[in-house]
Amino acid sequence: MISFEFPVTERTRILLRLEYLYGRLAFFVGKDHAHDHHAALMVLFELMETASRADLKADLLQELERQKQVLEALRDNPNVAEETLEGVLEEIEHASGKLLALTGKFGQNLRENEWLMAIKQRAGIPGGTCQFDLPSYHLWQQRPADARRQDLLRWAAPLMPTAEAADILLRLLRDSGKTHHYVARKGAFQQMSGGKVVQLIRVGYDDNLELLPELSANKYALNIRFVNAVTGEARPKQTEQDVEFYLTNCKF
Repeated sequence: MISFEFPVTERTRILLRLEYLYGRLAFFVGKDHAHDHHAALMVLFELMETASRADLKADLLQELERQKQVLEALRDNPNVAEETLEGVLEEIEHASGKLLALTGKFGQNLRENEWLMAIKQRAGIPGGTCQFDLPSYHLWQQRPADARRQDLLRWAAPLMPTAEAADILLRLLRDSGKTHHYVARKGAFQQMSGGKVVQLIRVGYDDNLELLPELSANKYALNIRFVNAVTGEARPKQTEQDVEFYLTNCKF
């Protein structure tokens, strides 16, 4: 099976981008080669731009608080595992506390580092971080891997509360989903939404089909069409075959 996730709201779109970037950051920081740590630094710059929205912190805090209230209402529900519920509530409380402790603009610690900002500026030029352009950066790349890793972790530390909050919210969102099996006749499927708005839609199907799902959704209808996953200049065409797939609608 292969699965594709489609964000329906802007908030979910930002959360998925943060998850993707933080995942890449963890991967490259964990490696030892200088090229890997260069890639990690580029991800830090991407995070700085992606999460620089002035209202992101407030949005995350608001959603965490809303989820906390929803979960607290389940405390007396006999169908809910109390230990698991308390664990999630503790995670939310911990993440909210870290977000509240953040001061200044997201990534301000990176912006105030002139050395890092010089690298960021040169990184926008193809090949701009060569050793003759940034000799001090080249020198840093020759340091032991553990020393570089400690620098990267120190620079990333003020950004991590956002990663924790995004992880909790996406986990809760995905866990809310209900999965159903459908068939897209000749690659096309439509479902009326009845005014219901979801935050995230997941489409899963046999990965041997070599098809790609294209999706459009609003509060009235959901439309999915499966197109041939061709490469090159050919324009993808809707498949003529029936496609069995699983659809998961996720909504807080």
